[in-house]
Amino acid sequence: MPKVRAKPPTLAPSALLQLMWLASPALPVGGFSYSEGLEAAIDAGLVRDEAEVSRWLVDQLHLALARADLAVVARCHAAWRQRDSERITELNDWVRLTRESSEFRQQTEQMGRSLGAWLTTQDAELAFPDTRIAELAALKPAPTWPVAFALAVERTGAPLREALLAHAFGWAENMVQAAIKSVPLGQSAGQRILAALVDAIPAEVEHALALPDSARQAHTPMLAILSARHEAQYSRLFRS
Repeated sequence: MPKVRAKPPTLAPSALLQLMWLASPALPVGGFSYSEGLEAAIDAGLVRDEAEVSRWLVDQLHLALARADLAVVARCHAAWRQRDSERITELNDWVRLTRESSEFRQQTEQMGRSLGAWLTTQDAELAFPDTRIAELAALKPAPTWPVAFALAVERTGAPLREALLAHAFGWAENMVQAAIKSVPLGQSAGQRILAALVDAIPAEVEHALALPDSARQAHTPMLAILSARHEAQYSRLFRS
């Protein structure tokens, strides 16, 4: 007899809307103020047009986001669900200590704090607020962005794969907007770059889901050098 394939879990409308909310640039965490080294790459003449931005960001998605932040969100999502404080602290420390420049570390800490504050606001009027939000805020010296995002998406009840897709899309949309402002590019060019990222994201999410702790890494030397240069760049629009 042919095997009957199990239907994938249905994403509830409320969970889908929560993921869209978390992926939105309107989420008040300050993601729009960072270019993650892209502005420095443009200043150095390494990225000059639509094609070069597209290649740069697809490479960054694979070499940086998928191997580090997406993998951390995946592992931390389970840790928040299991209320594994030791694992959460371990992952938070890993993110903070593997940031390769001062401004990259400041970015992940600022966005983590901001998301924690937003989650606190969301629970302010509940009779039984989520005690994990206080645990997030207590992480020293600060909660990092992937760890805070993992808690936010775990609270939605959405499946992990969809949560990672939302995280990656939010990053992609922010980076495309940074490129439009700083190259500069037109909106149509931005949409073509976003389309290339959208095509690449599903495979990178699967890669992050399968990545063991021993293979997780945050090692992008050229990006680190550009970020360090950006800290002293004469004229800039973005904080990284």
